[in-house]
This record gives sequence, C-alpha cells and structure tokens, in this order.
Amino acid sequence: MSLIPSLFGGRRTEVFDPFSLDIWDPYDRLLNSSAAIVPSPSAREASAFANTRIDWKETPEAHVFKADLPGLKKEEVKVEVEEGRILQISGERGKEQEEKNDKWHRVERSSGKFLRRFRLPENAKMDQVKASLENGVLTVTIPKEEEKKPEVKPVQISG
Repeated sequence: MSLIPSLFGGRRTEVFDPFSLDIWDPYDRLLNSSAAIVPSPSAREASAFANTRIDWKETPEAHVFKADLPGLKKEEVKVEVEEGRILQISGERGKEQEEKNDKWHRVERSSGKFLRRFRLPENAKMDQVKASLENGVLTVTIPKEEEKKPEVKPVQISG
C-alpha cells in the first residue's frame, strides 16, 4: 500500500512502494462497502446545482457571461435580472427516459435544476441585457456605461 495518491485512478496493490502515487486510507473499505451512506437526492441535486460552470469576463464594452449547457433548449434556461443589480441564470435538465429493457452501465451526466446568481457592478446597463444559446453555450452580454472622464478646466493664475 502506498502513501501518495494515484494520478491514474486509484490503483492499489498489496506491495509497499514508497515511490507509488497511492494513499492508504484506513476507512476506504468501510466507505466502499455496501453499507456506505448513499447521498440523498437533494445532495445530488445540490451537487449538480453547484457544478454549473460559468465564465465572467469584462471587456471595455461589456460584461460577458458564458455557460456550457449541452443538450438544453432555450426553453429550459431562464436568464433574469433582479433588483439590486443581480443577474440570475437558472434551468433544469430532465432525466432521460428509462425503458424497461435498458441496462445502464454508467450514468455520469447530471440532471436536475441549476441556479447561479451574480451581483453586477454599477457600470452595467441592466436594461440592455442580451442572451443567446448556440451549440450548447449560453452567452449573456451586459453592456457597460461609458466611463465619464472628469472634466479638467485650467485655472488662470493671477498676479
């Protein structure tokens, strides 16, 4: 058994190898047994909820948000602007229909609801928000107000 984690998926051997990349975990057998605690549906939903990744970049002209939402239609996604300069992106991915004779080998795609909220800075024009969904990528663009440069007036010096 090794003392360092594996980079290749947790292979374990009974031979001690000080240069291996495995970590010995005394609770591993307990947690991987059939008596292990199964996460509740709400915990799985919270996990899917937190796993929606969104990029936010600021350009000289706008704030741009991009979210990967593969397989979702625009009817399944909501983009809302709330009071207090809050942008909310939410939606729901339904579960795939199971047929009686289907045999599942692996289920990795998440389903359920997701929700992300962002407080926008004062320079965001909240009344001009635009959103588009193309090829599974949601893009939300919020134009920025032009920066007002302070007016500089020369003052004559008397004397």
